[in-house]
Formats: sequence, C-alpha cells, structure tokens
Amino acid sequence: MNTNAFALRHIGPREEDQKLMLNAIGLDTIDELITETIPNDIRLKNGLNLEDPMTEYEYLLHIHELSKKNKARKTYIGLGYHPTVMPAVIQRNILENPGWYTAYTPYQAEIAQGRLEALLNFQTMVTDLTGMELANASLLDESTAAAEAMSLLFAVRSRPQKKAGINKFFVSEQILPQTLSLLQTRSTPIGIELVIGKENDFDFSTEFFGAILQYPGKDGQITDIKSFIEKANASEIKVAVAADILSLIKLEAPGKFGADVVVGTTQRFGIPMGYGGPHAAYFATKEAYKRDIPGRIIGVTKDTDGKRALRMALQTREQHIKRDKATSNICTAQVLLAVMASMYAVYHGPKGLKFIANKVHNKASKLAEVLESLGYEQTNTSFFDTLNIKTKAKKIKKIATDKKVNLWYPDKKTVTISINETTSIRDINYLISIFAEAAGKDSIEISEVSPANNIDINIARTSPFLTIDVFNKYHSETELMRYIKSLERKDLALNHSMISLGSCTMKLNAASEMLPLSIFKWANIHPFVPLKQAKGYLEVLKVLEDQLTEITGFAATSLQPNSGAQGEFAGLMVIKAYHESRGDTHRNICLIPSSAHGTNPASAVMAGMKVVVTKATEEGNIDVEDLREKAELHKANLSALMVTYPSTHGVYESAIKEITQIIHDNGGQVYMDGANMNAQVGLTNPGNIGADVCHLNLHKTFAIPHGGGGPGVGPICVAKQLAPFLPGNPLIKTGGKDAITAISAAPFGSALACLISYGYIKMLGASGLTQSTEIAILNANYIKHRLEGYYETLYSGEKGRAAHEMIIDCRPFKDNGIEVTDIAKRLMDFGFHAPTVSFPVAGTMMIEPTESESKAEMDRFCDAMIAIKHEIDTVSIDEPNNVLKNAPHTLEMITSDEWYFPYSREKAAFPLEYVRSNKFWPTVRRVDDAYGDRNLICTCAPIEAYAEV
Repeated sequence: MNTNAFALRHIGPREEDQKLMLNAIGLDTIDELITETIPNDIRLKNGLNLEDPMTEYEYLLHIHELSKKNKARKTYIGLGYHPTVMPAVIQRNILENPGWYTAYTPYQAEIAQGRLEALLNFQTMVTDLTGMELANASLLDESTAAAEAMSLLFAVRSRPQKKAGINKFFVSEQILPQTLSLLQTRSTPIGIELVIGKENDFDFSTEFFGAILQYPGKDGQITDIKSFIEKANASEIKVAVAADILSLIKLEAPGKFGADVVVGTTQRFGIPMGYGGPHAAYFATKEAYKRDIPGRIIGVTKDTDGKRALRMALQTREQHIKRDKATSNICTAQVLLAVMASMYAVYHGPKGLKFIANKVHNKASKLAEVLESLGYEQTNTSFFDTLNIKTKAKKIKKIATDKKVNLWYPDKKTVTISINETTSIRDINYLISIFAEAAGKDSIEISEVSPANNIDINIARTSPFLTIDVFNKYHSETELMRYIKSLERKDLALNHSMISLGSCTMKLNAASEMLPLSIFKWANIHPFVPLKQAKGYLEVLKVLEDQLTEITGFAATSLQPNSGAQGEFAGLMVIKAYHESRGDTHRNICLIPSSAHGTNPASAVMAGMKVVVTKATEEGNIDVEDLREKAELHKANLSALMVTYPSTHGVYESAIKEITQIIHDNGGQVYMDGANMNAQVGLTNPGNIGADVCHLNLHKTFAIPHGGGGPGVGPICVAKQLAPFLPGNPLIKTGGKDAITAISAAPFGSALACLISYGYIKMLGASGLTQSTEIAILNANYIKHRLEGYYETLYSGEKGRAAHEMIIDCRPFKDNGIEVTDIAKRLMDFGFHAPTVSFPVAGTMMIEPTESESKAEMDRFCDAMIAIKHEIDTVSIDEPNNVLKNAPHTLEMITSDEWYFPYSREKAAFPLEYVRSNKFWPTVRRVDDAYGDRNLICTCAPIEAYAEV
C-alpha cells in the first residue's frame, strides 16, 4: 500500500472493497463497468495530459514555496478591499474546522440549527447597521450585490413606470470601478440604460426608475446621500446605496434616510483579502420587496412542539420553482464567510466595533492633518478612512514603491490612501515619511492619535446597533469558543457522516488542500496590487486554468465567476458576444430541456435570451425529435442550448453528440452545465461531446467545501471561437482580447478558494482524477444494487447502469401515507443527511455517494434506507402517529417523562445498532415552513417578538 499516494486517502473504498462491490453488481473489473455505463463514442482515446501527482508532503512544500512569490506589502489601496485582523478563535474554530466548512446548504433545517443561527446573527448585524427591514444570508461580492439591487429596483418599478417603459438608472461616478463594470454587464441584456454622472448634477428626471450611490465614494468623500434620497423619493426614483460596512459604525444607516436597498461586502469584518475572495456580500432592503430579494433568507418559525426553530424562508423564490420567472439566478450564498463575519461582530460587539472604527477614522484624520502641514492638498471634506491627495502621483509612486508600500493612483495628479484596521501609528509615520521625502521636507513623527471627527454632522451615526444579547456576551475567547462549539454541535456535516446529495457532490475536502488558506502570503494580497507582487497567485491561477482546460477538452478558461450561477451567466454572455461579433445580434433563443437545473432558465433570461423548453422522454432523456423540431423552428434566432451531462437524471445519454450537432447545424452554440462533471473527469469531457462552453462547480467536482452554502467557484471553459470573449476587469488585465465586461468584482473571482482545487488536481494527477470518476460511478451503482427490491430507480442507462448518481422513486409510498419528506426526516434519526429531495422529479430522492465514501459508510446508509422501507411497510395512511411522520426525534422527546407514541423510544432514537455508537441528535422537531412564511421574522429580535411562537 503506497501510503504516500493522495488518491489512497481521497478515495473511500479499499481495493478489496472495490472487488466486493464489483462482484455484488455482477462484474469483474472497473473497466467493464465503465464500458457498460459511458457510450463508447464519447470516451477519451487518450489519458489526461497532466503532471505526475504530488504527495501531500510535497504539495505543502510546493505551495509554501509558491507563496514566497507573493509580496504581502503594506497596502492602502481600498476600493472595497482592506487588510483585516481575523481573530484566531474564528480562524481555528470556523475557517479551519470541518464541522463548519463541510456542512451543506441548510435545506434540512432540523440538523442545521447552528449555522442557521449564525446566519440569523449575520442578517441582524446587516439590518442593524444598514437601517433596513430585511437582509439575506449573504451574496457573492459587493459588485454582484449592486447589480442585483439594480435588477430588483427595475423589477419593482411602479405600474405607470413599467407602462411608460422607464428604463434609465443613474450611477454615481463615485461608484467602485469594478461595480460599474458589473452594472454594465448586467444592464444591457435586460434593457436598462445606465447614466453615469455627478450626484450634485442629477436632475431627478421622471425618465429614471432608480439610482445607486457609493457611501463613502471611491475617493473617500462622503456625500450628502440624505438630501439625494429625499429628492429621489419625491420623484418616485428608488435608491440603492453601496455602503462600506465598517464606515456604518460612524455613518448614519442609509435606511434611516429612506434608501430602498443597501449593499456591500463584509470583508472588513475579519475576512482576509485573498486576492479578491471569497467574501460575503450583504444585501438589505425593505420588507415590501421580500418576494424579489435575491439569494437566501433565514427566518424564524416553530417546530412540531411549538418551540422556536430556524429555517430558510420564502423558498418559493427559488429558481427550481420559478425557473425563467425567478427574480435572480443566485441560488447560493457565501455562508462560511458570512458566519465568520457575523462571529467577528459577536466577538467585538458594538463597543469593540466602535473602537475599531474610531481607531481607523482617527488615524486617517491625523494623517490628513500632518500631510496638510507638509503642504499637501487633501480634498475630502467629509471622510471616514480614505484621503484624496492632489499631488504629482508619479513622484509619490516611485518613493512608495521603493519603500514597499501600495497606494492607489487614480490619475496623474491624485493619490488616495485608505487606512484600515491593521494600520498602526508606526505605519502612519512611515506613510508620512514617504510624502515628506516627496516634498523635500523633514518627516514629522507622531506618537499618539487623538479622537477626531471629519464626518459631516448631518450624516454622523446616532442610531444604536447590535443591542441584542448575542452581540453583548461572548467577548472573551473562552466564551466565543464555547458559543461556536454549541452551534457546531447542532449541525450535521461531513465530519459526522456521508451527505449523499445528488447534483451537489459532497466529497472529501482534504486537510492538505485547506491548509494553505491560512498562509499569510496567500490570505493577505489585495486584488489590485501590481501583478509583480502576485506572482505566486498568477502562477497557481494560470496552472489551474490550464488544468481545467485540459480536463474539459477546451481551449481556454476564466476563473472569474465566483459561483455556479455566475458561471452559467458568464457562459451565456460569452456566447452572446460571439454571436454579436458575427453580426448575429438577433440570436436570442435558448433551448433548455425540461429536466434542467432551475438556474439555467433564470440565467438565460438574465442574459437577455428567450427560453424555449424541450421535452424529455419517459426514460428521462432529452427528446431528440422535439429538440430537432424546435431547433429548426427557431433556426434564424437560435443562440444556445443549455444541457447537463450526464443528464440531471443521472444517465449518460447516448444521443448527446447528435444533440450538439443539431444545435450547431442550426447556428447555435452548446452550453454544458458542469454540475455533473464528477462523472466525466478523465473518461470523457465537454469538448468531446460537442459542447462549446461549460461552467465547472469547483465546490462540487474539484473539492472546494460547501461551507454550509458557500463559497462556490464557477469558472467557465470555452472552445477556441469563444476564447476572445472571456470576461475582463476594469483594473487588472484578464480575459480575452475582446473581453466582455466583468462577471464578478475581482479579476480572478474567489482566488483564495482556487488554491483548494489547484491542490486537489496537483495531488491526484491524471491517474487519481480518472480513478476518482470511476469509483464515483462504482459507488453509485453499488448503492443502486443494494437498494434494488426496496426502492425503484427511475432512470438508468441502456445497459441498466447509473452514472455517478441515481433517482429513487418514493411516490408509491403515498399509499401508506408517507411522503418523500418523511423519509428525509427519518434519515436524521439514523445520523444521515437526506439525499436531494424532489429534484428533478417531485416525490423522489437523488442519491450521489461520491468517490470519497467507503463501502462501510455506504452500507450504513443503505441499511438505514432499507430499515426505513420496512417501517413504511408497517404504517398506514389511516394512522399518521408513526415513527416516520414524527421524525426526527429529539433528545428532549426521548428523555421526556411522557411518551405518547405507539412505538418504543429505542425504535425512535436507535433504529439500528450502529446508531448507538455515534448518535447525532436533531436540535428541533420538524419545522413548520408555512408558519415561518406567514409570520416572517428574519432577525434576532428581542424575545418578546417570539412570544406568539
């Protein structure tokens, strides 16, 4: 046994177990299984052209050496990214803790109460600081959130505005440059006209439906947003404000002035810059817009016993339900980062946050005072942390560069300096010395900083914030450590048992892949530093792009999209740009199979396309003749087909090459959704099946952890003809020669998280990646075999095999009064998270074990499913008081003096012997979703608010 091989540690089943599993499904070798599963005409003829795999030890040495190529200099660039101090208690107990980073999106609320509470804290923090009524559980980055705000305000226009076709949106010229680029990307496809200008010159014309302001502005000046919003409201113009969250400690909440939406990033709350991400954006708005707010919202409800419980609220907004009518294609969040930011607020509390904000403002004020005494003109009359110096920028830049300091130089006559939480008095003196040298004067040294106030009194904060208990009691490390642990114990994650979610691919997130995230020179690089300071990052990102290009069989890759939904949108926008470059501006029809992920039609609409749905056959495959008919019908305007492969039903469709050829013959391009790429790597690829672009979910196939619902990374890989249009960035050169405008705020999206996938591929190599795919397919077929006779598998390939996942039909159990939800809840009593429920077929479960799960773990899962089937057989629709309908069973139920159920406590809590040795207790009984939507509470309100619950 080669214990140096990472593949040995990543792949679950041992060699002898693989033989037993193959024998169980009636085969001798893996090759036989793959031959029976994947159509021969799409199999790769040659292996992947990748470097030999590294051992874990070699990789960690390698990544440490690469980090030295990054120059972590003192950085005062600002523009939405700032050096921070991550409390070690948060780093060790959340960022580096698999109990937090391997959890899945909290669809199963009863076993996710911990992260739900942390997210409720996050929402409360955001609503308090912004003065809004409702906040979601985070978005991807500030610029994306701003674009979502624009889309929301467009959607909620008044009826007369819609009737009159009012489509102008005012953008302050003080908006961050990356946000402007995102607004440009998102506005054009849906018919919004951007008008960029000075706030003071805006005439509040009735031609405008909305406006967005930056607070403070990109150069640091804090404008009078109060007056602007008052005038806008009087003209029926809705206003979004992009606000620096740390500045809101000192500045009045925009909601107090009547803002309709407030967005920003929580990166300043202890999250490292990471060369651009991942960071949790925030999005806050009025309750009147609760049906239009993008992303996820955590709400308060009650459980079966009437006790307070948390769950995701208003899920009818989800893309899988609303599809092309969805208000946004965002189907995830940045949960891990939102949890960390919320804990930063919990740890520091309102007093600690005031101390930090005052420290930043006082130092910026002192620096301004000294620079003015040296003869410099500082133009900001009201500022929080950023100074705008009018001087010869070239001269300052040379001295600052020589002294290894990063400032920002917006033009030849301007230097801006953004002070941050890490800035010390020594740093202020060092900055002073740079400007003194440039002025030819002796430097002035300061020894202390006095309280200052350079904020206009009209917008200085007077409203209280973070007044509730949770933000005022966990200020020692001991207390916070215990609070974090108390929440962790309420959550089921991969460190407890397998999470067999079809289409979500919950595989091992190896410790050796995660460790580099904590290395200083990876974590603390600003995304807009000169490229020569990020050579380590640029090398890793270039190699990762090349790795993904090779794996997908394409010509080029962009890592910029920072979620799967962003990847979908990016892929379609690149297709759109390709058609436009050929004069085919009229091509706007997107064909989407009825079985597609709900984000597909939502993304197509965002890209300005019209969705035409194609039928599926009874076997769950694309109806080729219906597809052909619709492709030919729309031949003149066909833009794209969106297809998932293997299919959403877990089958390698043998007609896939015919399908892609039909689209090409009719002038369209093929977009492949990469959700199921874990069943392709090393055996086939999107290029081989005839696709033109695909997005990849690095948080699925390439081992980035789900983190309780994010971070995700969704890069796109493209064929040669689409490569020129890969997305760019307004500040750092990226993308193709004819790059579309930005898809995400940072040039390379969530660059820090990309280190994980880089390590995954480096340590597995071509052989390990291919073996991982093979074992994923073996594991799925083994589970399919074990459940035969108990559950019917809905779809399978032509030779009866599943791909990497399969769908089991739970609809027949309705005769016994049992719904698929009851099975999902009962699995919690066995210590398992349910597979994907009711997608893509209502009343079913989609099971995907991944290659990381051992035979022993899969057997435990199958034993649980079989035991549940036996329970189903014993219950009746006439007797709903049964072990399935009452699931899950909490410790409080089992230890109660009273027991009202017609089955034993043992059957309820310990249905199989193995459960005794590793029991996981759901925190609450079954949650009441409808009650939570009818009585929407999305913040940690005082306890009186829960009296009715």
